[in-house]
Amino acid sequence: QVQLVESGGGLVQPGGSLRLSCAASGVPSSLLTIGWFRQAPGKERELVAALYLGGGSAYYEDSVKGRFTISRDKYRSTVYLQMNSLKPEDTAVYYCAAKPRGEANYSYWGQGTQVAVSS
Repeated sequence: QVQLVESGGGLVQPGGSLRLSCAASGVPSSLLTIGWFRQAPGKERELVAALYLGGGSAYYEDSVKGRFTISRDKYRSTVYLQMNSLKPEDTAVYYCAAKPRGEANYSYWGQGTQVAVSS
């Protein structure tokens, strides 16, 4: 069983920055892919970034490339999403999710955190 605890989020002006954190526990982190998803009102949930904690390159959705960075602190099994140059269209509830190695789907989810970008 994987537990995910998110923190971060809030209200920021356009062009500002925020950092989200996702602390994973329950299984060795090297067995997990952590994804950051977001869901805006009236829109489908989308994957914006992902990182396999056993090694390898990160994935970014096109609209966040060059602005968002996913990284990890392996000693704390924590994954971060650094969000820079935020735009109003980045406003959404952000979720971290875990996909154990060998599985096709993200089956563990955090509680979600609101990010609002507005002047």
